[in-house]
Amino acid sequence: MVATITVGAFGLRLSRTTSDFYVASRTVSPLWNASAIGGEYLSAASFLGVAGLILAYGADMLWLPVGWTGGYLVLLVLVSAPLRRSGAYTLPDFAEARLESMTVRRLASVLVVLIGWLYLMPQFQSAGLVFRTVTGAPSWVGGLLVALVVMINVLSGGMRSITFVQAFQYWLKLTALALPAVFLLVAWQGNGRPSPGEDAPPVFAAATAVAVGADVSVRVDRSVRVTVTGQVDGRRARGEQVTLAPGTHTFGHDSTVTFPAGAAVPHLSGTPVLTGHEWALPLHGREHPLYATYSLILATFLGTMGLPHVLVRFYTNPDGRAARRTTLVVLSLLGAFYLLPAVYGALGRLYTPELLMTGRTDAVVLTLPGRLAGGTAGELLGALVLAGAFAAFLSTSSGLAVSVAGVIGQDMLRGGVPSFRVATLLAVTVPLGLATAARSLSVADVVGLAFAVAASSFCPLLVLGIWWRRLTTSGAIAGLLAGGGLASGAVIAVITGGPYAGWTGALLAQPAAWTVPISFTVMIVVSLLTPGRVPPGVARTMVRLHAPETLDLNRGDWRPRD
Repeated sequence: MVATITVGAFGLRLSRTTSDFYVASRTVSPLWNASAIGGEYLSAASFLGVAGLILAYGADMLWLPVGWTGGYLVLLVLVSAPLRRSGAYTLPDFAEARLESMTVRRLASVLVVLIGWLYLMPQFQSAGLVFRTVTGAPSWVGGLLVALVVMINVLSGGMRSITFVQAFQYWLKLTALALPAVFLLVAWQGNGRPSPGEDAPPVFAAATAVAVGADVSVRVDRSVRVTVTGQVDGRRARGEQVTLAPGTHTFGHDSTVTFPAGAAVPHLSGTPVLTGHEWALPLHGREHPLYATYSLILATFLGTMGLPHVLVRFYTNPDGRAARRTTLVVLSLLGAFYLLPAVYGALGRLYTPELLMTGRTDAVVLTLPGRLAGGTAGELLGALVLAGAFAAFLSTSSGLAVSVAGVIGQDMLRGGVPSFRVATLLAVTVPLGLATAARSLSVADVVGLAFAVAASSFCPLLVLGIWWRRLTTSGAIAGLLAGGGLASGAVIAVITGGPYAGWTGALLAQPAAWTVPISFTVMIVVSLLTPGRVPPGVARTMVRLHAPETLDLNRGDWRPRD
């Protein structure tokens, strides 16, 4: 945190204008910008959530890092260079410039704020989980710490300051996962290279004391005798031996349950019990796995181009060519990083299976170093991982705060640096309050829902707006309302009332497979039915989006204006 504030203060010295605050005066080089994109894109879901989901569900969850990386390939091919040539500051700027409509701009602004808050909420929740795991402090403390540091950085230097901070944090996160992974793999090698792919559910390799931090309901498949300190099935136990018969059992918060070696790991109610072979193969563990997998692929591949905190980065490049180079470097940086969460998830299946019982699988990255290395080395490696986790919270939250504050400041306040700073307070405090009040979900699941909303709203707007000149104002509004509204409704249903069973649960938890086609269809059909609503300046706008920067429309030396 000290390093983050120090690096941000350096950016403050260079931030003097509104352009500095919003887009770093469009002077960020591809490598520097790609590192910053990696810093803000690799959120708590990437650092903690992917490993936790791989621990619980296995090979199916590998689509998350594949999709999150592959989304930049789609971005490279379809969006990055034209978006930079548009000369816009924010997504609503682009929407207004392309469709010449304040209504579309306002609707885009609402969606940017919604996606940003939905993405920020799990960052603060994860910060609370990590801080509680390490210190025992209440969950809200970690979220508050992250929120305070983010506000200090964003208020001090805007986009230029955040660019320096996020580039530093990408390399910190990569080091924080890669260095402990080397020691973990050495320890795994020394243990005889055990495999999680056996034809049986996970078991406790040794006698294990499981600390239950919150009330949990677990399913026991085989009778087992355990030692309990705390509450079990509504009665108090003080170090007594209790026999858990097959069925569902409830443990109270702050209880400790000691299992003998060889005992099967009870699973949190609602979590599938997978054998090693089922865990290692795709299309297991979830209801309607084929639909869920394809919907997840669609959300992650197409949702990237609709994330406001990612797109705002391309406005900081000097030109469209630099935007394309930036995207290529990002693909390399993300590909290197995403090799690591899979390693942690697989090792967690072997060495920290008790997380399947407590439901805190997101903590596997934090727990493994102490479990495998032990002693001072384990504590040092755990401290490094903890620093990387907080770098993930800070960098992603900073990028989101900048993008949301930019929209609030320009479209809901008066604009300029003072409005940007007031908007920053709103951009951070609202999701912090939601994170404190809302029920806790897997961080990667919540981020996946944000991707679904982005894929269902801004992806059709950007693809059709850049490549189809017949897109009309009415078509854009109808598509945004249909796709964004349906996806947002599914998100609200999952967060407030889930989980749901059967097809209802699958359709709501992974809505992209039906909301994205609906959004594209509505946008195209309504545009064809309203040809008179095509913006009058569409020809010049399309030339601006697709013509090389070196071409002057009038004199042979044309460049897009800011």
